[in-house]
Amino acid sequence: MELDLLTVLLLTGAAFIAGVIDAIAGGGGLITIPALLFAGANPVTALGTNKLQAVFGAGTSAASYARAGLVKPNELGTEVVLAAFASAAGAAIASVLPSEWLEVMIPIALIGIALFFAFRSSVDDRDTTPKLEPIIFGVTLVPLIGFYDGIFGPGTGSFFMIALVGLCGYGVLKATAQTKVLNFASNFGGLIVFALTGAIEWRIGLLMAVGQTLGAVTGAKLAVANGARLIKPLLVVTCVVLAVRLLLR
Repeated sequence: MELDLLTVLLLTGAAFIAGVIDAIAGGGGLITIPALLFAGANPVTALGTNKLQAVFGAGTSAASYARAGLVKPNELGTEVVLAAFASAAGAAIASVLPSEWLEVMIPIALIGIALFFAFRSSVDDRDTTPKLEPIIFGVTLVPLIGFYDGIFGPGTGSFFMIALVGLCGYGVLKATAQTKVLNFASNFGGLIVFALTGAIEWRIGLLMAVGQTLGAVTGAKLAVANGARLIKPLLVVTCVVLAVRLLLR
């Protein structure tokens, strides 16, 4: 890939916008992966390079939410480790496991998530009675979603959100903060595998990381200030757009 000025501006700008969206609702890969493909990356390199810049965005978002007192990363130790290892396992077998069925099922799941948040009026920043104990969530759904992130990717943050809100009873803002920590872990696990296989354009990934980081800071501030009023509609729109894109592809 050639690093001409237009490419740098395109990818950095795309990463900034993705960082804002990711920090609030997830789904930034909907922007950055097509941008990398447009700039000339092959699909595997696009996925690997996207993981590199996404690690910076998710880490920045998680740190911003932690400073606001919405999440304590040390309380998610087991979940973080499981998400990272599961994502690494998914990335390791991505090249040998057929994924055609995922391309059909995932858009349907994303539309379901959008409908859940759009029509469930009780979804706000208040915690509710959990249907699933956090420890059960941590040892079952966290590694499952982390594995999905490594092997496929789109919508990972949305899946964490639906589990935390719908099953663990978290308010939307608290769930968003927890999601960023878990998403950072799953991104990091996948990144290690992609790095070992040489599927990363490091210069481009680090340039995009600058835009992603600035966008993550901006998005986290907007989310903390506005809570569910901003997160809920943006999550609905993001899930629908991502689902439509996957279906069209």
